[in-house]
Amino acid sequence: MILDSASVSTIVLLLAASLLILATMLYPSSLLRWLQRKRYQYEVTFSLYMLTGTEKFIFNSVLFLLLSLFIIAASLYLPEHIVLIANRMFYYFSGDEQTLTTATATANKAAQQVLSTSLLGRQGGGALAGPGRAYMEV
Repeated sequence: MILDSASVSTIVLLLAASLLILATMLYPSSLLRWLQRKRYQYEVTFSLYMLTGTEKFIFNSVLFLLLSLFIIAASLYLPEHIVLIANRMFYYFSGDEQTLTTATATANKAAQQVLSTSLLGRQGGGALAGPGRAYMEV
């Protein structure tokens, strides 16, 4: 059975959460001191200690939003990007000719399609002609 990236991400997050809960149960005072120290370092690093409560809330909300968007984007697109890079590395190391001919044929087909719908290939319309778009006739 092959796991997709969403399942793997879910398993990793659940494992990390269970380890955190286990550490909290085993070492409550040392973990609490460590978390307080990290909070202090965070406030000193970003100078949050001199902001009001509302300003801290706004800053932390924006930071949380940006980090959330970054993590979501990385979990959605990074696995596919890594697979693409791995496939390219495999091709560069193996030099599979069948892959090269397939890629060349696909590129030629796409180029012909672009040329057939371009400004010169279409009678009476430009490449950007469409609803609400103006074009200059040739």
